[in-house]
Amino acid sequence: MTYEVVQISDEDVTKILSIKEGHFADQKAIEIGPASITKTVSAFANAAGGEIYVGIEEIDAADGRTISSWRGFNKPEDANGLIQSIEKLSPLGNHYSLQFLECKSQTGLVVVITVMKTPDIILATDGKAYIRKGAQKLPVIGDPALYRLKNDKGIISFEDELVTEEIDSISNSVVTIEFMIDTVPNTEPIVFLKKQNLVRNDRPTVGGILLFHDNPQAVLPKRSAVKILQYKTKKEGERDALAFDPITIEGPIYDLIYDAVSKCKSIVETIEKLGEGKLDKISYPEEALHEVVTNAVLHRDYSIPMDTQVRIYDNRIEIESPGKFPGHVTLKNILETQFARNPKLVRLINKFPEPPNKDVGEGLNTTFQAMEKLRLKPPIIEERESSIVVILRHEPLDSPEQLVMEYLNEHFEISNLQARELTAIKSENSMKNVFYRLREKQMLEQVPGRSGRKAAWRKPVS
Repeated sequence: MTYEVVQISDEDVTKILSIKEGHFADQKAIEIGPASITKTVSAFANAAGGEIYVGIEEIDAADGRTISSWRGFNKPEDANGLIQSIEKLSPLGNHYSLQFLECKSQTGLVVVITVMKTPDIILATDGKAYIRKGAQKLPVIGDPALYRLKNDKGIISFEDELVTEEIDSISNSVVTIEFMIDTVPNTEPIVFLKKQNLVRNDRPTVGGILLFHDNPQAVLPKRSAVKILQYKTKKEGERDALAFDPITIEGPIYDLIYDAVSKCKSIVETIEKLGEGKLDKISYPEEALHEVVTNAVLHRDYSIPMDTQVRIYDNRIEIESPGKFPGHVTLKNILETQFARNPKLVRLINKFPEPPNKDVGEGLNTTFQAMEKLRLKPPIIEERESSIVVILRHEPLDSPEQLVMEYLNEHFEISNLQARELTAIKSENSMKNVFYRLREKQMLEQVPGRSGRKAAWRKPVS
């Protein structure tokens, strides 16, 4: 085997030794056995991924504290046993990457193993699956826990579960009849539903109920509605700050999305904030709100008995979707990757007239772009214990002037194109006006001898 050895500085060593063991990081001494390392790899791969530093040991300091100390392998080959055991965990071997770290002032090589979040379940060499919880690796014990893990990973979907309900409740519903007339008028409803695997063994599935039952909430209570709450405060919601009793939006999933967005929009339009001597209406881009609510409803984990929640505050909107990121999706790659937890819902709702998910896979990217157009700060995405929360903030971006000057604190010059990308200003002439205002304040000057496409600006050079 050939391994990459990276030279690092004393400063880098200090940063590594200061890493605290937690949900995304772990440190091990070189004596760790192959069986033990596979449990840690399994735990990270079955959760959100993480990094394992092998060659860091804990020692007792003179003052009674426990501190981390660098003591690595003499040569890369000494770690072969560990690496081979990790390699065997997945047939494709794409669940991890590694490199060796070397510092001239330290003893030995530390191997850093970067474990990816995997779309499938990774078992340790003892045949058990583990899950990372904080700094712990916990075995997944029992069928219910394994079922929950499979749901979290997107290996199975609750949309395929059968419901104790008559087939007529979806084959002869108003929403189904209208859908068939618009979409597949020459096909019988029951034939279509069976072909789409929304009916099995003479019973509808959860996905069938959500899409085609006239009132899914009667069949799937506390997990198929959208709850809207408004708090007359900027602080975390307290019941005393509620503007009114929570509103429950119900109906088949197509109507549910549009009705929820419409109701949120009407509530937001009543919120005012003090502007320049007067009260101004608060506004969020409707497409941003639409895309986040659509994602929250379509990609949530319906096995969790909790409604999707929209919490409206004076300065932000929080949309909470039950369930963790499915498959290989993480906070880091959410804008670059796709994974449908409920593929039938996503595919079939796209067959409705004016589907809410027109641009498949572009939802959150559209949200970021829409917020940027209004010069509002980008959304915040959080993965909590059993849900995903997207926060749309009504907070303006820093002024273009401030963004330009902050950029020049780290760079010698800035072009019009670079400044437009930085400030989200689309017009070249509007960007020039920003430069001119800064020049009038003697904060900028044009780089001498540069004009046209090569023109750039810099801080004044004395």
